[in-house]
Amino acid sequence: MQEVQHLLEVVAPSDATVLLLGETGTGKELAAQALHLNSLRSQGAFVVVNCAALPETLLESELFGHERGAFTGATHRKDGRFLLAHKGTIFLDEIGEMQLTTQAKILRVLQTKEFEPLGGTRTAKVDVRIIAATNRPLEEMVRVGSFREDLYYRLHVFPITLPPLRERLDDLPLLVEYFLKRYREKYHKRVQSLAPEVLTAFRRFDWPGNIRELENVLERGVILSTSETLTVDNLPPYIQREAHRLWNGDTEPSWSEQEREFIIRTLEKLAKNRQKASEVLEISLEELNYKLRAYGLEH
Repeated sequence: MQEVQHLLEVVAPSDATVLLLGETGTGKELAAQALHLNSLRSQGAFVVVNCAALPETLLESELFGHERGAFTGATHRKDGRFLLAHKGTIFLDEIGEMQLTTQAKILRVLQTKEFEPLGGTRTAKVDVRIIAATNRPLEEMVRVGSFREDLYYRLHVFPITLPPLRERLDDLPLLVEYFLKRYREKYHKRVQSLAPEVLTAFRRFDWPGNIRELENVLERGVILSTSETLTVDNLPPYIQREAHRLWNGDTEPSWSEQEREFIIRTLEKLAKNRQKASEVLEISLEELNYKLRAYGLEH
């Protein structure tokens, strides 16, 4: 993520087209907002278009506008999102869902900064920066003919890949703390931390929905919580099953009790050197400190 942040900082002041790649829920729209806010266009509009949420005919109208009578129901002229983004930034989210006919029009805008509204003959010119994002494999789509090769290379000027949550698990404690604070304040709850076994289950879970899924899980958990600690019972059933699987429902000491004892023994062997202990435990120093607080071992 530090590399991602560096790339965003480097490219933001330029006018280069940026292609944000990554699974759903990894924060591509947040990255696009960061690019806009740190660009020379920050005083202009930041216009978001979800290409997957609109049917093809409506998407063209939304992007390029239309003249009165261009289609049934077009009772008046309408400016499109590209004109609204003039002197600013347009973010084309899920561009991999766009059909080939609309792709050709996007390519023209990238090449000439010109387009015609639907049903019109006048040519409109725009000064706009394009940021695109997708969770689809565009190279494979080019190979099978469902995405234009020329548009792909026009978009691929400065690609940035946002890693999935399962590849950045050291960020979990920070993300958890951030979302707990947000929803604790929103719902006026007391919850301050996760039970240690919950954090362990989070580390073992694959997070197919990435940070967006983590946020949704924590919002639900905060709503259900009745104490200062978010417990396994506050989690969705599919993560509860993962948590229970970790300690198999045996009569042995709970997972958290075993983990607490293991942390204590590790610190004792290493003369309480937390940095070395975090390396032995294969967790970050931030997560070790979080667990020490949660287990009441912070002195």
